[in-house]
Amino acid sequence: MSSLPTPTTQAGQDGLTALLADPGKALVALDFDGTLAPIVADPELARAHPEALGALVALAPKVAAIAVVTGRPAEVAVRNGGFADAPGLEHLVVLGHYGAERWDARSGKITAPDPHPGVAAVRTELPGLLDGTGTWVEDKGRAVAVHTRRAADPQAAFDALREPLTALATRHGLIVEPGRMVLELRPPGMDKGVALTGYAREIDAGSILYAGDDLGDLPAYSAVDTLRTTGTPGLLVCSGSDEVTELSERADMVVQGPEGVVELLSTLADRIG
Repeated sequence: MSSLPTPTTQAGQDGLTALLADPGKALVALDFDGTLAPIVADPELARAHPEALGALVALAPKVAAIAVVTGRPAEVAVRNGGFADAPGLEHLVVLGHYGAERWDARSGKITAPDPHPGVAAVRTELPGLLDGTGTWVEDKGRAVAVHTRRAADPQAAFDALREPLTALATRHGLIVEPGRMVLELRPPGMDKGVALTGYAREIDAGSILYAGDDLGDLPAYSAVDTLRTTGTPGLLVCSGSDEVTELSERADMVVQGPEGVVELLSTLADRIG
């Protein structure tokens, strides 16, 4: 049996201790891209780590719930993760579009509000704005994401586009969510912190583990920090990368990418017994 990494903070140690002491009250929440799935140049080709599903199946029956909290549409995360109809994942939910959508494994159904009209508006204006930049647009239905990873200089393209894309989003009542070589234009009012807090309260979680890798995960980190102050222990895990340092600086535990996350989940499942 592999040994569990030791959190570097007292708050993280308390969170891990609480999870192990009463796993039946624990919520394990995870980002998808960069956390369960390796980052790839074409997001449409992203798939969960080959051992991720097995680790989740092993852990899920032993905790209160597992939630995948992602900026992707819920149905895409379900498909790319192989979550549908997987035996043992009855306690899994996918909170897609930063929590605006929800897929429940028990029912296999997705619930979501009507799309924001601003998304359609920016969709029509983006081609003219992006012409010649070497970027690629991912249409998420309820949001659009501009990826700069394929540009000749991905970071320069990211920096150059951030201001004009923010102006475009603002004109149509949207916000810009920056990530790892991606700028996503999406509706306001929901983020991973709001989604995580709401679901933790819904199931009355006794402890929380949250793992993420990108800037969009910072609101979830802040949510766990807030829940800690109100008596819910939490463990913040960073799926490490050289592109984003903000999470590793705030995390209680840093693991080496999706492979490290999968190893942590498997070790937790073994440790709980």
